[in-house]
Amino acid sequence: MRATLSNLTTRGRAFLSAGITSAVCAIALGQKDLLRVGLLLILLPVVTAVIASRGRYRLSCSREIAPARVPAGQTAQVSLRLENPGRAPTGLMLLEDQVPYVLGSRPRFVLDQLRPRWQRTVSYPVRSEVRGRFMIGPLTVRISDPFGFVELTRAFTTRAVMVVTPVVVDLPAVRLSGDWSGTGENRPRAFAAAGTEDVMVREYRLGDDLRRIHWRSTARTDELMVRREEQPHQSRATIVLDTRAGVHRGSGPASSFEYAVSAAASIGAHLARQGFTVRLLTDDVRAADATWHDRGISGPVEVQMLLESLAVIGTSTRTAMTPAMADRNSAGLLVAILGDCSDADIVSVSGLRSGATRALAILLDTAAWSHDKAATGGRPVERQARALRARGWTVAVAGPSQSLPAVWQGFSASAGVGPRHPSRVMEQTGPAA
Repeated sequence: MRATLSNLTTRGRAFLSAGITSAVCAIALGQKDLLRVGLLLILLPVVTAVIASRGRYRLSCSREIAPARVPAGQTAQVSLRLENPGRAPTGLMLLEDQVPYVLGSRPRFVLDQLRPRWQRTVSYPVRSEVRGRFMIGPLTVRISDPFGFVELTRAFTTRAVMVVTPVVVDLPAVRLSGDWSGTGENRPRAFAAAGTEDVMVREYRLGDDLRRIHWRSTARTDELMVRREEQPHQSRATIVLDTRAGVHRGSGPASSFEYAVSAAASIGAHLARQGFTVRLLTDDVRAADATWHDRGISGPVEVQMLLESLAVIGTSTRTAMTPAMADRNSAGLLVAILGDCSDADIVSVSGLRSGATRALAILLDTAAWSHDKAATGGRPVERQARALRARGWTVAVAGPSQSLPAVWQGFSASAGVGPRHPSRVMEQTGPAA
């Protein structure tokens, strides 16, 4: 009974208190009519609470987020569909959805009586200025009786995932393979060693085509194995992202790290549209995207996989720049997005240039983000750029006031300079003249 009466609202408790008071006064004064009124005031909230606690509301809820993957700074729409498949109508309902604070305040809706076999749909917008992976839900429903005496709380367990990806900007078309001869659009190619088809098998990776599963090898190894069917002419690009916290400056969306993440996302999407197979390397050797995906998945799927990885990427506590040293096969285009680098970091990242047809580096002027020239630890960005150029990199220096398309366009001015002539590589900090 105590649990039943705990669902009473303020109105129900007021009726119950008034009824008890009237009953006590009626007994003391010997007024039978007042006693009847007191008993009525007591029975109304108590009977309502008993009926409501024993009644079972069969409510179902479904949630849809459109789109489920949205760039930072853009709005998505969350739709809640509430249905009453039971035979008993509901009373007044208060809906409250659980939303992370970065997506806005918790939305609340008031719905009238939901009759049997009826359904209602409500929607609300969510927006995040920061990237990430967020859980929306569960939905909490508060149901009250027609008199307002009792309020029951029901919570659903279903949740939905919303992925906020980094901001992707459109980049201009730049001829990236100036060291290749011939006409037309030349792009770096990675040739398979076994000709048109390599019948070797390897472990299944996320995004591989399920039709390429090699069942005989899967049964023998007790792990999913796929056929390695790599086409001999396949453009590849490796993006190296420096995620070390100590080499970046600023905080929040305006930090140099967020600029670097947005640059990696934009460059990866741009190269994928150009027909490249893109992989991502960081200073974390355990990065999941450090391996190549064979051409069993489409370019848009590769872009979505890259954006989802960058949506949840964070800074690391590492101090040395050792991006996946176990895999130095960077055949094709190499693009590095670097923070404040030491001489040892430059030597380390330059080790990935073995096999690359061209190496591009976007060097972040981290002192400009911190407004403190001493923040770079005595390594001016100009000296870092010279050290990279001496090792065959084509360098573009980026600051917080420079747009990424302008920085990317700067590589077109040195398109004809390849890694074979490192002394002729020119630094470009703005759009090409």
